[in-house]
Order: sequence, then structure tokens, then C-alpha cells
Amino acid sequence: MNFLRSLAQQFAGKPIDWDELEEGLIRADLGVPMTTRIIQTLQEREAWALLGIGDGIKAVREEIARILPADPMPIHRANGKPSVILIVGVNGTGKTTSTAKLAHYLKVGAIDLNRPSQVLLAAADTFRAAAIEQLDIWAKRLGIEMIRGQYGADPAALCYEAYQTAVRREADFLICDTAGRQHTKTNLMAELQKVKRALGKLDPDVPHETLLVVDATTGGNALNQAREFHSAMTLTGLIVTKLDGSGKGGIVVAIQNELGIPTRFVGTGETIDDFAPFDARDFVANML
Repeated sequence: MNFLRSLAQQFAGKPIDWDELEEGLIRADLGVPMTTRIIQTLQEREAWALLGIGDGIKAVREEIARILPADPMPIHRANGKPSVILIVGVNGTGKTTSTAKLAHYLKVGAIDLNRPSQVLLAAADTFRAAAIEQLDIWAKRLGIEMIRGQYGADPAALCYEAYQTAVRREADFLICDTAGRQHTKTNLMAELQKVKRALGKLDPDVPHETLLVVDATTGGNALNQAREFHSAMTLTGLIVTKLDGSGKGGIVVAIQNELGIPTRFVGTGETIDDFAPFDARDFVANML
């Protein structure tokens, strides 16, 4: 998350070169609109020439803090029915592992320490080889029931069945792990919309959350993914993986600024507990 460190080192002891600063912010994956906003804000300040790079970086952090939500945005239980969470994303972002981590996070009582949640998983990735087995291993390890079908089965029908089961079990949460798909493939995005429509036949409020899993190290491509998935599914948030391994991290700011999609959770490692709600204050504080 220390994507401002290189800027401080680059401009230390030198007058600010606006073109270089702009390039540095874009390299940090803040995106063109956010970078333009920051540059304009700094240039509008009087007596900028008297400020040092420390003041400039402070101003950048303040502008970023204005974009990100002030407080973490928790997942809520639906009243009297299962709260349904769709997990979507492209291949290779850590979607299935993030699904398991979220299930564990909810089960152990992260929402209410006095009442751990009953969670049900749906293995709706019926295309990727071993995807069902991978989620099944997690489910057994976590002691969570999983609804599964056959490879090649209709994921919309499986999610429909899983919701009915969740209602019968009086589960608090149903998390559906959908197949990874390229955001540029129209037919695959239409399949996701079919899942949403199928669930909507049982309850017009379902799904309650649609979370896109993005890899922080993919930079600007994550913004393109968010645009396409949001257009097709109306995302309610992001799960950002490998944020600990990215020297940038600005992509979460760019997505929030351009699309209004908040980062809800971050994955910071390989173990089941390396998962936490995104805290904008900590994020901004740790940028430098």
C-alpha cells in the first residue's frame, strides 16, 4: 500500500515537476480522473512553490481520504431470510479462496460475536476443473455445508436450489462461488445475469451483495474488470487480493472514484485468517 513512497523519494530536495508527478500517480494505479483531480487541487493552492514534498504528499493523502468511505462497510444479515452473496470475477484472482475466507469470517461471528452465523456455500463454478473439489475441501475444513452439482450443470439452477436449501436450513448467509470469466466475454456475462434473475424469482431482494474479486497487482486492468462487471451485475463492493504484495494499491481509489464501488474486504495472505474488512483510515495512514 506504500504507493506514495516512490513519489516522496523521487521529488525529495527538488522542485515539483507536474508532468512527473502526474506520471507517478498514474503509475500508482490511481487512474487518470483521480490523478487529474489531485493535480488540479494541488495547483490551485496558493504558495505551492513554498511547500515541500512532504506537504504535497500530505495533500495527496487528504484528497484520497475524501474519496474513500470514512468507515468500513459491513455485511449485514437479512431479516428473517438468508442473505445471499454472489462472488464474481475473472480467472486467477483468488475467487474461490476468497469465498472460503469470507465464509469463515462470517461463521466465526465477525458480525456479532454473541451469535456466530450459519453459512451455506454454493459451488456454482461448474466449469473450471477441480473448482467444486477445491471449495469442498475448504467447506469440510471449515465445517460448512456446501451445495454442489455436476460439472457442466446450469449454475443458475444450482444457485436457485441452494437458496431454497438455505431457507429450509434457516441459514444466515448463502455464498455462491461463480465461475471465473473474462469480463470481455458477452455470453459469459449474460450467464451471470441469468443467475441473478433465477435468484430474483425466489426473492426480488436477492442477491443482497455482489462482490467482485480483483487482484491488486493487475493494476489498471482491475478497473476495466470492475466497469464491465458493474455494468452487467451492479456490484456492491470489492474483495481485493494481494494488496500486501502490491507497491501500488491505488486501484481501490480509482475504482471508488470512477465507479463508486467501495472496497469491502482485503486478502493479505494465504491462510484462512488473512482476510479483513477494508479500513480506509488504515489504508490512507499506511500509504506512506
